[in-house]
Amino acid sequence: MAKFLKGFIYAGKGIAYALQTQLNFKLQLIAALIVVLLGLFLKLSVLEWVAVLVCMGLVMALELINTSIELLVDKISPEYDPVAGKIKDVAAGAVLIAAIVSFIVALLIFVPKFF
Repeated sequence: MAKFLKGFIYAGKGIAYALQTQLNFKLQLIAALIVVLLGLFLKLSVLEWVAVLVCMGLVMALELINTSIELLVDKISPEYDPVAGKIKDVAAGAVLIAAIVSFIVALLIFVPKFF
């Protein structure tokens, strides 16, 4: 049980590291907080909350994975390497795709509530 609980501590350290060092993660968290507040104000349905929360979780989880890939690539290849750059670009692209889809989902949910 102690080993299981330590996993939460390590995960918390990873999230704290991202908050301290990754501007994109901070911006995504701020955006998520704004969306949650707007969702509360507009009284989203359960299905709308599911879509919003899945999108937010996906973007932030991918950002953490992207950060870990960047750290690993920098550790393995501290000097410039075009393949290392491509690896980092592809990981960042995954985050971008999730962010774009999440933005579209947000538009589909929130825009009709204002018209």
